[in-house]
Formats: sequence, structure tokens, C-alpha cells
Amino acid sequence: MERKVMILSAGVGSGHNSAAAALQRVVANRPDVSTVTTLDVLTTTPGFYRAVYDDGYFEMVARAPWLVGWGYDQVDSPFQLGSRVPWWDQINTTETVAKIKEFSPDLVLATHFLPARIVANLQTSRDLFTRLAIITTDYDVQGLWLTNTFSRIFLAREESRQYLISSGFPEDRLTASGIPVRYEFGQQVDRAAVLATFGLREGIPILLISAGAAGGAYALRIVQQMQARTEPFQAVVVCGHNADLKQDVDALVRHDTDRFHVLGYTTAMPDLMRVASLFIGKPGGLSSSEAMAAGLPMALINPIPGQEVRNSDYLLEQGAAVRNNYDTTIGWKLGELLGDPARLARMRQAAVVTGRPAAATTVTEQMLADRDGQLWISDKAQRSLREASHLDKPERPASSKQRLRTLFDAESGRSAALITDGQLTELSKVMWASGHAMTLERSRLREISTLQLDPTLITMLRNVLGHRSAMKVTID
Repeated sequence: MERKVMILSAGVGSGHNSAAAALQRVVANRPDVSTVTTLDVLTTTPGFYRAVYDDGYFEMVARAPWLVGWGYDQVDSPFQLGSRVPWWDQINTTETVAKIKEFSPDLVLATHFLPARIVANLQTSRDLFTRLAIITTDYDVQGLWLTNTFSRIFLAREESRQYLISSGFPEDRLTASGIPVRYEFGQQVDRAAVLATFGLREGIPILLISAGAAGGAYALRIVQQMQARTEPFQAVVVCGHNADLKQDVDALVRHDTDRFHVLGYTTAMPDLMRVASLFIGKPGGLSSSEAMAAGLPMALINPIPGQEVRNSDYLLEQGAAVRNNYDTTIGWKLGELLGDPARLARMRQAAVVTGRPAAATTVTEQMLADRDGQLWISDKAQRSLREASHLDKPERPASSKQRLRTLFDAESGRSAALITDGQLTELSKVMWASGHAMTLERSRLREISTLQLDPTLITMLRNVLGHRSAMKVTID
């Protein structure tokens, strides 16, 4: 059966859209997909909203990075802010909602938490019938990504998957796929052709100094310090869209063009990353996963508190990166690495092991192979999941009523709902139950909707049933 696939992203930085583009390329080549479209949801919102969402975030990163880290931690636990789309987002995404409903996708792939939440809310209100895949784009998973309903969550690494399992999420809904990167990273590169294109020489270490798409000023400091180094190297400096930065770097290295090659924004990053010896830049989720897919070790610069610091932790733990803690010693640290080829080789091997160049294919194949409906999580189960994640607070054990119970579709064996033990007890009083099995009946849900049961639970169970009149579930 051919299906319509919608890939939803949000242009906060470039990483979410890059992951969406990687998925688009794979999905578009599938014979069982009739139509695929990609939408950056911020392009369908008012200009002031986009400015607050995108520019406001990076302004805060520049002026108050500690506040960014604090905010990240505040919403790190599952469902810390619930699962509803806040009113501010609702009133500014009405055009987004209209476009999603108009396309009416059979499958949604979301590479940012905002569109994932929008789709989940549409499913909850029965305004959209689809399956939702959430594809995270950092090495840690943050609570904002979690919605009250989804078909599958794709995570960057196994530890994140184990974290969600230990919190209470059913493991059959979680896949450690890696972060989707461009197709080229999984292919062999014509090294000689790339070297010739950029005037690089074989046999001399290549430093790829990346200022990011926006062009961070830290690249100028790196170049200044590397000019004083005597170790053999050649550097490609990528200044992104920052024309002033490129002009400054060009002026700085005008008498040192044998060692320094300066570029503005380039689409050749996959080629450069596959021939370089070391990447120097920020540990964004996509840039890090691209480097790992290319087998390229990293020297990390100025990680943003929150997700980039956690990305750094993982890359350091894997042995695929070093981190520069002082702006004044970057040149010294890079010189130490250049003087230790054996260490660079070990870091490169660690990067190869860490990389997941086929992540986009893994996501696509898994979601197109799945046929079952969504997992639904009740409001009370969301609270239990949130409380279970607070390891820093030695709270009293959850009462028996708060313990999580999973309902499985008896026919498919897939998890269908997460509820609490208290909700299960109440439900078994009005539904046919025997041992660890229960039959959910739509007609019975209508009859009991006026009883003293949690109305949000009844709504959720209607969504679990979907178009079916009855469903047998097993209980774990």
C-alpha cells in the first residue's frame, strides 16, 4: 500500500531541518510511498513568533547561556510541562495545523518537538488520523520531546533508550537509531578529487574549523592561535553565512594561504568532513552526528549549556572528542593532538564506532514496516513518568495507585496504552476482565462516560480503540 508521508521540522538553527532533509531523501526513494512533503513549521507562523522562537533563542545563548542551561534542566523530565500545546503556540500555528490537516498524512516524521506536539494534539482531538514518529536530534532526550501519543520514538543512542525504559515507557516503542544525517556520509569519498578542489595536500593533517551556519566569532580566535603553531597542518576555515567573519579571517591569513583556506557558507561539508583529520567547532546534535558518521574526531568549542554540554559529555565518554575549556589554550590543545598521531588515530576509530550513517534509513524502514496504531499515555501515567525520572529527589515510593501498567493489543502484541494501577482498578469494575486480560468495548465506554471515572481516561481509551468497536488487551 502506497502512503503519504509528511516530514515536519522547525528551523531553530539548521540541525532539525538537516535531519528532515536526510529523511526526505530516503523516503522519496521508497516505492511504497506515493507522496512525501517536508514542512518547516516556523515558515507558516507569524514573523514575530519566528523571531522569538529562533532569534530569541540564539540571543539568549549569546547573552545569558547560564539561563539556557537552567531552562533546559527545568523541562528535562518527561512531561514536566505536560503534553498540551501551550496557548501561545496554538494561536501562532493555526496555518501550520491547516496545512497538516489538508495534506492528511498516513505517517508523520517529526524532527522537532513543536510539530510533534501539534500532531499529537490533533490526534488526541481526533482531528487527524495518522501515525507519529518522533526523531530526536541530540544525544540526550529531553522531556519536551515526549508527547501523550506516538507510534515510535527514535533516539540517538542506547543509553537514552534505556533511560526512557527505566522511567516506564514500553521498550517496543523505542528505537536507538542514531540521528539522521545526509546520505553522503555513508558513501565513499573521492579523496584525491576533494583535496584537489580545495587546494589541500596529501600527507599533512587537515583541520576543519567550522564557525557553524551562522558564523561564530570563535573561529577567528582559533585561527589566531593556530598561526603561532609550528606543527605541520593545513586548515579549512568555514565561516558560514557571516560575511564579516570571512573578511576578517581572510585579512588575518593573507600571508599564510599555504596553511589556511577560507570559505564562506558551503554545501561541501560532507566532502570536507570525510577527508579532514580533526573537526573544530560546536557540538550541535547534527554537526556531531555528521562528524561521527564521517569517522571524524572533534575538538569541541563553547558548548551551549544544556543539550550541547550533554552532547560533549557523550563524545568525550566515547573517546571521539576533546573539549577546549579555555579560550586562550585552544591552539595549545590542537598542537598537542597534532603532535600525537596515535591519539588522533584512536579518536578516529572511536568516531567510526560511534557514527550511525544509516540512521535515516533505519527510521524510514522501521516506520514503513510498522502497521500498528499509536501508544497512548493517560494524564495520570504522565505524572507517574515525571515523578519516576527525579533521581535527585529521594521521594517516598509511589503508591500502588500511581504505579504504571501497560495495556498491550492482544492481537498484535504491541503496547497500546500506559495507565496507572489505580486507573486499571477503576476500569476493571466496568469492563470485562479476566486475570491479565481485558476487553475494551466502545459501546460500554459510551455507557460509563457519565460515571465517576476520569473523563480523560475515557477519551484516551476511545483513541486507543480507533475505528474498532472492541479490542482485547493484555495487561502488564
